[in-house]
Amino acid sequence: MLLIQQFVSGLMLGSVYVSVAVAFTLTIGILNFLNFTIPTLFMMTAMVGWALSYWGIPGFGTLPWPVALAMGVLAALIVSLIVERLTFRVMKMRFGDATEHAIPLVSSLGFLLIIENLIRIAYGSDAQRFPGPEADLTANIGGILVRLPQLGSLILIAAVVAWLAWMLRYSRIGRGLRAIAENPDAANILGVDTRVIVPVVFMLSGAFAGIAGAVFAVNYGEVSPQMGEDIGSKAIAGMVIGGLGSIWGAVLGGILVALIEIMTIHFFGADTIQIAVWGALLLLLLVRPQGLLGHNAIGKGKL
Repeated sequence: MLLIQQFVSGLMLGSVYVSVAVAFTLTIGILNFLNFTIPTLFMMTAMVGWALSYWGIPGFGTLPWPVALAMGVLAALIVSLIVERLTFRVMKMRFGDATEHAIPLVSSLGFLLIIENLIRIAYGSDAQRFPGPEADLTANIGGILVRLPQLGSLILIAAVVAWLAWMLRYSRIGRGLRAIAENPDAANILGVDTRVIVPVVFMLSGAFAGIAGAVFAVNYGEVSPQMGEDIGSKAIAGMVIGGLGSIWGAVLGGILVALIEIMTIHFFGADTIQIAVWGALLLLLLVRPQGLLGHNAIGKGKL
């Protein structure tokens, strides 16, 4: 029964990793570069939600925590679009293919450091308690304890990922995104306007990172300027384990990383988490370099 409880806890934690891993997958799968601002957007959503619910807005007072987190997700979307304009569009227009893909990557890392340090200056580096649900929303299902906010978060993220998979496959925007992922030049020739489609990638990745930050704040009740670092590294590991460029690979990889983490804590203690997660990643890469659901060539059959 205890192992089943740990498995359920792993699934709940996995929903956070899945959301961030999907955000990473969108940019690396479509634009073929690793967007380092995603962990910062995750952190910023939670910190903005905390600040608005704890300190409030001058003249308006504090906001209810659901509204505050919604504002945090909106802030993540706006910052993600700013990053797109300054790390991808401007560099691409100025330098063309010379920017693929080092300059956008390094400039996104610059945004990560700037935003994280601005948050530290504004609110300090200490962890803060998020004022989420006060009631003990825990259900006993056949002897397994499940927190209802965690269960709701798992359902929410599963629904959002399913919608994303449907949108990529059947909608006009989704077909444009997949065309850019396969061959950007051919997509332009066929009439796909990258100036419209590329911001959609950043909006989606910002939304997924923001949702993950909101879910984490509600379920774990603690936020800090450093919270994105560990989550980001675990999400990258999940993305690679699942397969670069595969949405469902990111889902599988994020859940597996969470289960490895929870079981490692159960059997060996928290000090060995990094060894277990990254050891599993390295072993998998030796056997299957493309990941569990990945493809041999980036750009072929992605998303």
